Amino acid sequence: MYPEQAVTLYRPLLHRIAYNIVRCKADAEDIVQETFLKWLSIGPKKIEDTKAYLVTAVKNNCLNHIKTIRHKKEELLNQNNIAEIIGRFKENNFSHLDLEIDLAKAMKVLQAKLEPLERAVFLLKGVFDFDYEVLQETLDKKKEHCRQLFCRAKKKLSDETSKLNFELPDAANLLENFRNACDFGNAADLINLLKSDVAGALSKKS
Repeated sequence: MYPEQAVTLYRPLLHRIAYNIVRCKADAEDIVQETFLKWLSIGPKKIEDTKAYLVTAVKNNCLNHIKTIRHKKEELLNQNNIAEIIGRFKENNFSHLDLEIDLAKAMKVLQAKLEPLERAVFLLKGVFDFDYEVLQETLDKKKEHCRQLFCRAKKKLSDETSKLNFELPDAANLLENFRNACDFGNAADLINLLKSDVAGALSKKS
């Protein structure tokens, strides 16, 4: 069998295997492509069972891919640089894809580590530079309380993250509203979302 025939024959199978493991179409395609390239670099004639080799190689590459992603997540959380990531996004206006990926992770950490009121104060004060008078009016909390919340939020984000579950909560709404606030200079939707989260948390306690 010629290499071109093997690629055509086994690509659909390898792609299904890769997708079932990594659950991302683009990543699966990249892994399959890399697997074929390595196979071709070795020399197809040196491989006795082409199908078995390719299936095993794809599975191993998928597992290595997952390990790499997990390591990056751990590295991000252990760097304790959530505020820095968010600030860089505001300054760069989402011009770099890698930054946007980091921001998505950072927002999930905010969802996991901060209470809604702490999250609101942290974003509005730490990122958008709202003064405490405006925070008092916006969140209906005294200025001194807002100061305490801001300090508490920063401390929580700098604490050890080794015990944090890496299956972090969804933060799509927070990410989208934060992105719009940066892109269009209008934080109204973000403020409304943050206030809604605070109200929801209070209703659960009552």
